[in-house]
Amino acid sequence: MKKMKTGIIGCGNISSIYLTNLKNSPVIEVVALADLIMERAEARAAEFSVENVYTVDEMLNNNEIELILNLTVPGSHALTNIAALQAGKHVYGEKPFAISLEDGRKVIELAEEKGLYVGCAPDTFMGSGIQTSIQAIQNGLIGTPVSATAFFMGGGPESWHPDPEFFYAYGGGPMLDMGPYYLTALVKLLGPIRRVSASTGIQIPDRVVGSGPKQGQKLQVQTPTHLAGTIDFMNGVIGTMIASFDIPAGSSLPLIEIHGTKGTLQVPDPNFFNGEVKLRRYGSAVWETLEPVFVSEQNERGAGLNQMAEAIQSQTPAEASGQLGYHILEAMHAFERSSLEGRHVLLESTLPESTVDQQVMKLNFVNEIVS
Repeated sequence: MKKMKTGIIGCGNISSIYLTNLKNSPVIEVVALADLIMERAEARAAEFSVENVYTVDEMLNNNEIELILNLTVPGSHALTNIAALQAGKHVYGEKPFAISLEDGRKVIELAEEKGLYVGCAPDTFMGSGIQTSIQAIQNGLIGTPVSATAFFMGGGPESWHPDPEFFYAYGGGPMLDMGPYYLTALVKLLGPIRRVSASTGIQIPDRVVGSGPKQGQKLQVQTPTHLAGTIDFMNGVIGTMIASFDIPAGSSLPLIEIHGTKGTLQVPDPNFFNGEVKLRRYGSAVWETLEPVFVSEQNERGAGLNQMAEAIQSQTPAEASGQLGYHILEAMHAFERSSLEGRHVLLESTLPESTVDQQVMKLNFVNEIVS
């Protein structure tokens, strides 16, 4: 396959790991960078030997660039995706897919209208941790899955993050920040979600910046910081999930467990590509560590972009697709809707069979990075 000429919009902190990993890509060639702060793009270009630095408009008007990697701030994800699609370019972005469902739908509809691919992080499910878990379920090691739990529970980022306001503004909170990792892993393990019922709240409204130049500054909390709910999957599995910034002393609850008729599976941190997968079989008191299906590094961000570039050229489905990103976005919004409206919320979106067939994906570029 040829390398697709790719431009990156957004040169903040996360761009570094993408640029590091994409150097090894057999299907992506990063040819240009753009950022609203030109000096930031220029610094990244010098650091990673990228030839061109453009304004956003210059990048979108460049006919040689086929694919955009959208690393803008969450509030700009949908607008940047729409601009890239209108310019006739495929686009892959960071999570969340959008802030509002309306904007997310606009992106999906425009991509379909233009016949272009749109993708969305997280792509951590492509790593050995989730893929080993998928294979264990497929191989019947836990029998028939019946329930699942997912817990992200901590005290919030203001104690260490120097500029944490956006975590507590609309579009922030623990669900839109970390929920995509947990929900995407669950969907890849168990299939699409049918409905959500939840309670949400702001349990600790008083927040103060704990470090950096803004230390001591009070934060205005504008979004739920504790969300607890029940997830019904299409296949009948019942899940329980808590996402919280309101647990300052932390928790010992497992991050993700899948429970079946013959055993229980402990799934590693979905924010990373690797991690141990543990199995306790029915009748045993011992947890055994499963052999990984392949070797992953901790941070292989860019896996989804690589696979989407391959899919574009072979005209096959993308794994970290826009449809998946939108389904996860709708599920996250359903937690707050359920709490506000006092009812189950049925999801309107689902996923094509090809994106949830749960095949283990040992990608070529992963082997190149490891070697």
